[in-house]
Parts: sequence; C-alpha cells; structure tokens
Amino acid sequence: MIYRETAVQGVFVVELEKLADERGYFARTWSAEEFTARGLDANIHQCSVSFNAKKQTLRGMHYQTAPFAETKLVRCIRGSIFDVALDLRPESPTYLRHAAVVLDSVSGNMLYIPKGCAHGFETLEDASEVAYQISAAYAPEYARGVRWDDPAFGIAWPLRPLVMNERDRNYPDYHANRARAAEVLP
Repeated sequence: MIYRETAVQGVFVVELEKLADERGYFARTWSAEEFTARGLDANIHQCSVSFNAKKQTLRGMHYQTAPFAETKLVRCIRGSIFDVALDLRPESPTYLRHAAVVLDSVSGNMLYIPKGCAHGFETLEDASEVAYQISAAYAPEYARGVRWDDPAFGIAWPLRPLVMNERDRNYPDYHANRARAAEVLP
C-alpha cells in the first residue's frame, strides 16, 4: 500500500499497490504491521458498510467522543463518493482544516481518518456503497456531529445534496456550540 499525506495532519490517502496479470489484479487493503510502523492506529474493532441508493446523498459530519473516539479507514466499494475528513483537534496545527478526496470502486483508494476528526461524504453516483474499518464500537451516547455546510470549515461539496437525514441537516454551527464540540478530544 502507498500512504499519501493530505492537508490535514494524520489523515492519509491509502492507495492500493495492484499486482496485475491477465486475470486482473491482487492488492492488500489492510496490514496491521504497515499501519503500526507508520504510527497509525492499527486497531479494528468493527467493520461497517453503508449503501446509498441515490446520487447526491450526504452523510456527515460525524465523530465520537472519548472513550469511544474512532479511527476510520474508509473505502468506496461500489460507485464513487466525495469523502471528507475534518480536523476538530484544537491542539493540531491543521485544526478546522479538512482533506477531501474522491474515492471510487475502480481505484480502490482509501481514506485513513484519525481520532479527533469528523467524517462525512457525498455520493457522486447512484448505488454507492462505502465500507468502514473502525477502531471503536458505535456508542450512540458518544456520537456527535458538526454541520456539513458550516462556514467555519469551508468545505466545497461538489454537488447540492438532495438526500440527507434531519440530524445531519440540523447540527448547530461549530463556533456557536464549541463547548460540546470540544468533547472530541480522545
């Protein structure tokens, strides 16, 4: 695997090293040894998948607080998505900056998102499916979010979202709700 740094400290695009032949290709999508050698969280507690029927579906921006703060490795296994990691770690040099990348089923690239970053995506095609490897169990009482279009973050989503749940649409402005948002620290 090839690890490419992004504009956010600790967020990486992980590219597949494809060994191709007449049958197609073979590639690793996970190596605890490689992650650990790079100082990345190699703990996987659960794997999840989200299916998104419609193009222009937006999910995010989600995170969990300690003791259930999550590291995520995200891969689009069908279709394509515009994937975003948002740094909410006040001590980070990239605090409130984001990294965005298109993930699709053809390239197989993944996005590594460390604890303290919110995550969200928008589908670029109908029937897009996203697989997650996550370091902590889902704990609804520790689940938090920030608004996808909050001007504090300046995320330029490629399409106008058409499908979004009420919770994601109604998260408050980050600066207006900073005390609750500060709970992000792992």
